[in-house]
Amino acid sequence: MGTSVSARGVPVRRIRSPRGAAYGTLGGVITDHTRKIRERYLSAPVMAAPEPWRKVLDRPVGGLLGIGFAVHPDTGQDLVMAVSSAGHGLFDAATGALVARDGDPDPDTDTPDAEPDLACPGLGPVAGVPVRIAGLFGGGLHHTTADGWALDVVSPDWPAHRVILSADGGGHRGEPGGTWWHVHHASWSEFRTAGFSPSGRTLAVATSSDLVLWARASVPALS
Repeated sequence: MGTSVSARGVPVRRIRSPRGAAYGTLGGVITDHTRKIRERYLSAPVMAAPEPWRKVLDRPVGGLLGIGFAVHPDTGQDLVMAVSSAGHGLFDAATGALVARDGDPDPDTDTPDAEPDLACPGLGPVAGVPVRIAGLFGGGLHHTTADGWALDVVSPDWPAHRVILSADGGGHRGEPGGTWWHVHHASWSEFRTAGFSPSGRTLAVATSSDLVLWARASVPALS
């Protein structure tokens, strides 16, 4: 273990293994294991999500602040609510179709930070129903499904974000395209959130400029 001084004059402790290889990260030291993980993600190309996932929407939404999931009261279908600086929108998650839009929402509730649970009033078929919004102001979406899909967001070249879909419980073993897929790269706008709907039928990624949705037809019943 040794001590050096950073460029800002701050003492930095460096921890070494018995063989002399630096393995601490306290002073910005990157381990071999960490370096390999970083290189794995940097080299993985963006690729299509595997079956049964299909992309149903890749739409510019300027000034997107966050998104949340709701359920259609008649069909049980997933809905995605988008909150942006230009208003609120509601999308059918199975088709990507715009179901409802409000370009002039109530200024008292137009952003989720007005409520302790980060919710905005729904619109269209879920009018008046609070919808929790994840994104700029906090909150989050599901990162796993009941039948084994997992989602991770990694930043080996921050501030860019890479969205990783996996079928191995998040292990990301082997080469990309086997059990894990780099499905989205947010490199030129701010990342907001990514995750599954509570039903597990929808996967969504939101940045400050775009909304991307993937859907699958059905999910096996819980055992």
